[in-house]
Amino acid sequence: MQLPSVMKAFRVVGSYADPRKRQPFSIEVSAEDEEAVREKALSLLGSKHRLKRREIEITEVVELSLDQITNPVVKYEAGA
Repeated sequence: MQLPSVMKAFRVVGSYADPRKRQPFSIEVSAEDEEAVREKALSLLGSKHRLKRREIEITEVVELSLDQITNPVVKYEAGA
């Protein structure tokens, strides 16, 4: 029997290539570890903005405590 994995909340900060300039972003993502967070952030931004992975630059990944989370979906997935 496998125990359910514990999801953590992270804030991903960076920028992506817009036709005119670099566009900054900050999103909250829930995942098991930092590697999975980077993968999920690249996937989300790529699908929303039709970007290739090489056009997205992640500068910071910070783990959030439960009281710092603002996204209700991330808060639910993190167990708050």
